[in-house]
Amino acid sequence: MIEKSKKLSDLAFKFGALGSLGLIIGIMLSVMGFEDVEGHGFNFLNHTFSELGHYGHSTFAVVVNGGLFFGSLSLILFCLFAIQLADNKLLYPLLLSLTFTFITLAAAGLFPVNVYHLHTAALKYFFYSGAISAFLYLINIFMKGQLLYSRWNILMALMTLISFISFLLLSHKSFGLTPGDRPFYQEMVMTLPRPEIWWPATLEWLSIGIFMLWTIGLVRSMKT
Repeated sequence: MIEKSKKLSDLAFKFGALGSLGLIIGIMLSVMGFEDVEGHGFNFLNHTFSELGHYGHSTFAVVVNGGLFFGSLSLILFCLFAIQLADNKLLYPLLLSLTFTFITLAAAGLFPVNVYHLHTAALKYFFYSGAISAFLYLINIFMKGQLLYSRWNILMALMTLISFISFLLLSHKSFGLTPGDRPFYQEMVMTLPRPEIWWPATLEWLSIGIFMLWTIGLVRSMKT
């Protein structure tokens, strides 16, 4: 039994590490090779995550979209192996929610912003399910769950929850951050000229960055 748990833990860690690496490499290569119509490089403050995968506008769109799709599939396997190691029933909804989160991230790569409605739908459900996953993780820790536990994971889960909820709700406040107070996930491509700080892009990258740090922490927790 112990030997089986160790094998499952090793498989979960390997698939999780491979998936995280695929996501990060895909994004970074695309950022380095990005050039907009005015010849400017990528700016995390006013270019969105979706623009990296915009075919016809981003040179390395296939790299980031492929990294999203295959990296997310690997992280789905991480979740499925981790489910078999669950030490209490509270982990099942958490890991199933994380599985759905990575399915939506894979869909965002499979359906880039060129397929606008499918892409924005994938991003919408990514942020909703990611927020739910972070909330379920915190509930699990509050109930003394040990699998995937670390102080780092608790901090990153809390920050993920705050940033994802902010991304989903801030656009509906009367701050004029988007035309007609449209949700941020519908503001994926902006016409020129761009402001120095475009909040849908800035908050999106902040949220994704924190989520990736949390994901890496969860993967590390599986290392035996």
